[in-house]
Amino acid sequence: MNKILKKNQLSAEVFRMEIEAPLIARERKPGQFIILQVDLAVGERIPLTIADADPERGTITIIFQTVGQTTHLLAEKNVGDALPAVLGPLGQPTHIEKVGHVVCVGGGIGVAPLHPIAQGMRAAGNKVTIIMGARTRELIIMEEEMRKIADELIIVTDDGSYGRKALVTQPLKELCEQNPKPDMAVIIGPPIMMKFGAETTRPYGVHTVVSLNTIMIDGTGMCGGCRVTVGGKTKFVCVDGPEFDGHLVDFDNMMKRLRAYKPREDADHKAHHCHLEEAAKALENK
Repeated sequence: MNKILKKNQLSAEVFRMEIEAPLIARERKPGQFIILQVDLAVGERIPLTIADADPERGTITIIFQTVGQTTHLLAEKNVGDALPAVLGPLGQPTHIEKVGHVVCVGGGIGVAPLHPIAQGMRAAGNKVTIIMGARTRELIIMEEEMRKIADELIIVTDDGSYGRKALVTQPLKELCEQNPKPDMAVIIGPPIMMKFGAETTRPYGVHTVVSLNTIMIDGTGMCGGCRVTVGGKTKFVCVDGPEFDGHLVDFDNMMKRLRAYKPREDADHKAHHCHLEEAAKALENK
């Protein structure tokens, strides 16, 4: 059992939790993830990136968005509660070395898995420019943590409520047009954002790495649910990734697979009843 030590709500649907997991904290490297279950009897297994870790305290930090039944159940957990199953660290760690200038691009919740990678790139002696994007100001997360890492931090929002009114691809393109251009880009966010981010860097020959978050069940490559096509070859995100060359990923195929279970996910979410909401309504009716 892994006890929840801290819990913070970062926005309406985004939560940060610090979980007791000493073995994972000791072994974890940037880019790796865990698979957890909230309920062993009926709960699904979901992958979540390790946003931070403290080996001395024996803790890992996860940041997640409530998008389905399991993440809603996880959000209902409180400090002192325990998670019955936390497996990790899984996946291949980020290849970190000094290359010169690295642009780290995070969209929405993708800023969380980007954080340890940006930390590692900075520690390796790279100049690090960070681009963070979200729909509105309220959905910007981890700004303070990213400012501590970045040589330059660029924030954009779709509605212009904070930073520049732009998509992340706009400042990314501007950086690629500079002389010298960046030596590398790391892009993490929604699949469509990673696709167009990779297309933005492609004409400039900037090596681009993306981190994929596909459907996973076992995390060992046995189920095949996370398979993607990279450079015309089948890869499994859980064991071969989660990071791949963004210019080689077949994003259209990946997004088609991600939509395969959308009707079932929507049905499950509608069937889910939030215990906190039910308790609040009960108090109102007294």
